[in-house]
Amino acid sequence: MLSWLKTNAALAREKLSTEVGKFKNKEFMEAVANSCAMVAAADGEVSSAEKMKMTGFINNSPELKVFNLTDVIKVFNDACGKFEFDFQIGQAEALKVISKIKGKDGAGRLLVRVACAIGASDGNFDDKEKAVCRLICLELGLPPADFEL
Repeated sequence: MLSWLKTNAALAREKLSTEVGKFKNKEFMEAVANSCAMVAAADGEVSSAEKMKMTGFINNSPELKVFNLTDVIKVFNDACGKFEFDFQIGQAEALKVISKIKGKDGAGRLLVRVACAIGASDGNFDDKEKAVCRLICLELGLPPADFEL
């Protein structure tokens, strides 16, 4: 899937945007924002630069434009605050929010694809970001190999 994402980025983003629109609800939005925070914290801390990058991604993302930007950024910042307080607590809290969409009509698969797109948004989907996406897969009961992770 990763190679497909890289070669067909525009088409992939358009498709993700359409699919996210199907799940336009608070629970899914919170899961997406928490996955953004997990990717931002992949290296163990959330720097100001990472917050700005992720906020920029959220602000400009066709996948997330179906949600109220203020709501997404608030949930993202709240999740980042938990990571800044304690990484393990932040991760546990984020996974708890993400787990709420487990088994809901393909929402989990879509969330993992969005998380991968977020990880690759800077052109470098590094090993730590991939590990976060694998963790999200496991939390949702999805095989990481389905996403080339």
